[in-house]
Amino acid sequence: MDEECTDRRIGDIGMLNNEVAAWTKRRNENKRKINWKFTKKIADEKMSKSYVS
Repeated sequence: MDEECTDRRIGDIGMLNNEVAAWTKRRNENKRKINWKFTKKIADEKMSKSYVS
């Protein structure tokens, strides 16, 4: 969503809620999916030192 709103400042929480709701509605109507930039394996490798078991 950051790409859709970088050209302006959202001044209050009400407007932010409206923008997020409209963005979510459009995204769901278009059946858009998340394009992950990493795999679970890569994430586990990078984060393993942060999460000690």
